[in-house]
Amino acid sequence: MPAAESERAAVRHPLLGLMLDATRGRFPAVDGRVCVVAEPGAGLACSYAFTGHAVVATSRSRAQVLARSPDGYGGSFAPDFLRWLAGPGGSIGVLDVTLWAQGRGGGALPQLTDRDDHPRVRHARTLRSDVVVYGDERGVVTLGTGLAGRQEISCEAVATGQGRGWGRSLLVDGLRLVPAGEPVFAAVAPGNARSLRAVLGTGFVPIGAEVIVIPAPGPDHHADRPARFGPAVPDAGESSTRPASPA
Repeated sequence: MPAAESERAAVRHPLLGLMLDATRGRFPAVDGRVCVVAEPGAGLACSYAFTGHAVVATSRSRAQVLARSPDGYGGSFAPDFLRWLAGPGGSIGVLDVTLWAQGRGGGALPQLTDRDDHPRVRHARTLRSDVVVYGDERGVVTLGTGLAGRQEISCEAVATGQGRGWGRSLLVDGLRLVPAGEPVFAAVAPGNARSLRAVLGTGFVPIGAEVIVIPAPGPDHHADRPARFGPAVPDAGESSTRPASPA
């Protein structure tokens, strides 16, 4: 591994490492376990699920998290657990499917500097850094750094483009803005069938699901916290399980 790539890997958040592994077909064991790692960004927490394996990224301690008995079979998305993770006054995001695709390179979609008030742009900037906006008469595409440092894309076609394939064509043009072969992620609510069909039709592949939480400030969010970019694989006693429910 080149020195620069090795250095980047050394500081990579463990959740990002797991997502990147998933893009290569390497998933965590289907064991019902829960891995507790450091917060995925300043002031954020996340409950993330692969098949039969969950990751909770938080400033709370492992002992605090595992005392709530989450599990890798859906329990890490239980409303009571998410409310505890957020704390009184904290906010809980929606459940999203996580999908990824490879950048295609060679893009020429123009950058836009007059869309700061666009709802899609405002939403992107609440969760991502270094957001850049592109688009044309079809709508807007955003690219930015999001959960655990991953590259994220979102788009929104204008209402008059519904049914014309403008959403898919915007996504294709957005992928061309990303260097060829570089992974880029999208998060889509399962009930947003139109968007889900668009991203699947553009070649995105699902790898898991996520709920992003903005916790309320409190001293217990910083006690005995995991080491920054701490272990991605739980040791004995650092996970909780329950029997898998029948399909």
